[in-house]
Amino acid sequence: MSAIRFENVSKSYDGQIVLQNFSMVVQTAETKVILGGTGSGKSTVLKMVAGLVKPDSGQVLVEDEDITDLTENELQPIRRKIGFVFQEGALFDSLSVKENVAYRLRENGVRNEKEIDEIVREVLGFVGLEDAIAKMPAELSGGMKRRVAIARALVGHPRILLYDEPTAGLDPITSRAICELIIKLRDLERVSSIFVTHDLKSAYTMASEFAVLGPHGEATFVSENDRFCLINTRFLMLKEGKVLFEGPDETLRSVKEEYIQEFLS
Repeated sequence: MSAIRFENVSKSYDGQIVLQNFSMVVQTAETKVILGGTGSGKSTVLKMVAGLVKPDSGQVLVEDEDITDLTENELQPIRRKIGFVFQEGALFDSLSVKENVAYRLRENGVRNEKEIDEIVREVLGFVGLEDAIAKMPAELSGGMKRRVAIARALVGHPRILLYDEPTAGLDPITSRAICELIIKLRDLERVSSIFVTHDLKSAYTMASEFAVLGPHGEATFVSENDRFCLINTRFLMLKEGKVLFEGPDETLRSVKEEYIQEFLS
């Protein structure tokens, strides 16, 4: 069973083509890194997985269920399988960290405060921010906001995560911390994901490192070498709504196509 599948999807806005006969598969525990210039269709792909945008033609499937023509009510069980990490975090400024993370629980009808507190502390612990549970967004750094956004997306243990520029504008150390969280989810929790980014360093990190559990249950990170090459992260380059490239990072960097080389440089 694939996690996400696009089959010959096309989409236009006001006559402007955004996706044209677009096909893509994301397997279980795989990360698909989507690259491309502004207006190439990257954000539309994310929105279609969540059912926020409908294609003009073609099909979108989540865990082999066709969601293309589902109503809002029919989409709700699908959306519970999906976590969305928005660009810049998109936290509610007037709510504390706890209330931001708990928002989805309350939206889904969870009213038991003890249960909510336990779940919130669990996901904040996973991203290393349990001590920030009472803080307001204005008290957080940019990197902390992104980690809270990931914690919020993890509520309900979604099997699919959608990342929209999660490391944009962050310093190298914070970007690395975000990447490690995403790698842990992919390799230790078997979460499938789409990672839209312009941050090539972070994308290459995810394509070349693997998380394993250490002897005391801690996550450690192993880099690929001559003996093994990761197969659970693939790159996809979009240009004007069409797939220009799909494959591993090693192949991407060796492609001579001018648009790709300009983007990578």
